[in-house]
Amino acid sequence: MSMIKKTALATIVGAAVLSLGVAQAKVGADKAGQLGGRLTPMGSEKAGNASGTIPAWEGGITRAPAGYRAGSGHPDPYASDKVLFQVTPANYERYAEALSEGQKAMFQKYKTYRMDVYPSRRSASFPQRTYDFTKRNATQCELVADGDGIKNCAEGFPFPIPNNAYELIWNHKLKYKGVSVRSYSNQATPSAGGAYTLTRLQEEILGLYYKPGNTSESINNILLYYKQDVLAPARLAGGVLLVHETLNAKAAPRQAWVYNPGQRRVRRAPNVAYDNPGTAADGLRTNDMTDMFNGAMDRFTWTLVGKKEMLIPYNSYAADSEKLKVSDLIRPGHINSDYLRYEWHRVWVVEAKLKAGQRHINSRRTFYLDEDSYQIVMVDHYDGQGKLWRYSEAEPINYYEVPTLWTTLETHHDLKSGRYITGLLDNDDKPRDFSFQSTPADYSPQNLRNSGVR
Repeated sequence: MSMIKKTALATIVGAAVLSLGVAQAKVGADKAGQLGGRLTPMGSEKAGNASGTIPAWEGGITRAPAGYRAGSGHPDPYASDKVLFQVTPANYERYAEALSEGQKAMFQKYKTYRMDVYPSRRSASFPQRTYDFTKRNATQCELVADGDGIKNCAEGFPFPIPNNAYELIWNHKLKYKGVSVRSYSNQATPSAGGAYTLTRLQEEILGLYYKPGNTSESINNILLYYKQDVLAPARLAGGVLLVHETLNAKAAPRQAWVYNPGQRRVRRAPNVAYDNPGTAADGLRTNDMTDMFNGAMDRFTWTLVGKKEMLIPYNSYAADSEKLKVSDLIRPGHINSDYLRYEWHRVWVVEAKLKAGQRHINSRRTFYLDEDSYQIVMVDHYDGQGKLWRYSEAEPINYYEVPTLWTTLETHHDLKSGRYITGLLDNDDKPRDFSFQSTPADYSPQNLRNSGVR
């Protein structure tokens, strides 16, 4: 197991450039030529590690397993894998170097919490078009607006050879997830005893950045459209949230609107951002915690700590299974460990510290990004006094019909109250639909009233 690889020089240089408000330098053709060679097409290290716990990347999942039908659940391509070992409250200190502070706090708080560690499978893969544009972006894409925007980019990962934390977070934000997708993103906020009422949410995303032929300059600063319909419980049903997410938050912040069925009116919602509470989250999730992090980065100073080998959630097909009920997953304190899978992987570690004079409920956050997909898989959140407060975990799978590696479950634990919120619970509903088609006209504020009629 390796310690964090320090990247002090890159961090210092990147911070100095950004502090001057100058665009971050792109890499040369020689470095970009490593993509698809020594590096994967995404920019991660293709080779495995010295101990053999992390294998070489060999293309990820390139075809769906036998028996898969489009529109159905996702058969586990690694169902025959056996547990190598378990990390428990009794032995977690033996693996402390490979755990985040939030993971260690979970072992300290819950006697029932455990991590079943399986063989590592580097399953992440993306369309060839994404690889092609990622290589092009490497020599063209640049940061602007002190890191809160980008330019000269199209379709792929913008910074496959990242030089600083801002570039890594942009890789997470712009990871290919299909152009248009509809999903059930149901969520539960169990009491400390495990009782819950399911909030049923239907979400739609239309990502203009990913549409073939578009560039960062041609999309009029609209990165994506997002719509959330509340289906249940009855007291919330009919509510709709609409977001126009911008590519350059400094040039123009995101725009948001809500439809309230009781009032039968659409109104602007400027507070759908930063640390304001998420829909029906019971105070357990802020808006910028959705997809582990989203939105403007301007309230924090972002620092690249380095790369580290860690035990992270991965290939969570058991939790995704349509054979499960949501009730099989929900347990007091945390998700049922029987259905979670952990593996050794290399991750990028990024620190975000609140700037002087800025407001946010978190004074600091530590983000852990999977090197093969840039998906944020874990976050440690600290309160205003600098004490660990929350631990977030995303359970990814390869949606091989796309393909993309994305979360099938997202959980945020409040370590003080002993409660958590978990979302993307579609086990009792249809899985994500990447064949869903929509247009920008579908996401006008004028259409909200029709969408929310019960």
